[in-house]
Amino acid sequence: MSVPTPHISAAKGDFAKTVLMPGDPLRAKFIAENFLENARLVNNVRGIGGYTGTYKGKEVSVMASGMGMPSMGIYSYELFHFYDVDHIIRVGTAGAIHPDLKLRDVVAGMAACTNSSFVKQYNLPGDYAPIASYRMLRAAEEAAKEKGVDLVVGNLYSSDTFYDDQTDVIPRWQKMGVLAIEMEAAALYMNAARAGKEALAICTVSDIPLTGEGCSSEERQNSFTQMMEIALETAIRL
Repeated sequence: MSVPTPHISAAKGDFAKTVLMPGDPLRAKFIAENFLENARLVNNVRGIGGYTGTYKGKEVSVMASGMGMPSMGIYSYELFHFYDVDHIIRVGTAGAIHPDLKLRDVVAGMAACTNSSFVKQYNLPGDYAPIASYRMLRAAEEAAKEKGVDLVVGNLYSSDTFYDDQTDVIPRWQKMGVLAIEMEAAALYMNAARAGKEALAICTVSDIPLTGEGCSSEERQNSFTQMMEIALETAIRL
């Protein structure tokens, strides 16, 4: 496949080596307009806005991934393989299941459990553990510390189902110490591993399923700036 791809209209060289990937295209637009200098639109196929600009003098891109592992799988694969992107930082939302977490806490996925069959394509002779780049995770911890943010590091659960017919899923993952549920990190980590690239998921707690607490869609889009700043500060360290 050559560029542009079926899903990205950008030309070769339009993306920086590091790309921030929120799920929401409007969050990508918010990051570009509020944090990047001289941001330009390089992709808008299917409304998935991709932008490239500079942050503190370093070129950085931001593009939405859409929702779920199939969507993340497509966009991250094409960025890694056809646009020479080396690092992807997911900046998303997650539902907290660890009892110590509260709304707006920021978590980083050291690893990502999953119920997805995404890994089956690799035909491995056992179970695979999708993990983040340690170098990126360490950079994110340093950035969070400088910002005075308590970055909670641990295991995420990447689910293929938002509305799950099984009602006892959360307690079973909770007893294994999983921090939060989201829907993209595991596929991103596997794509990065297969491509020989690096990835990290940083998420803001947007809801707590067991209590019913949650943030509005506007808050999710525009107000999770601590996570965005940590990701950008991580990007300039790479």
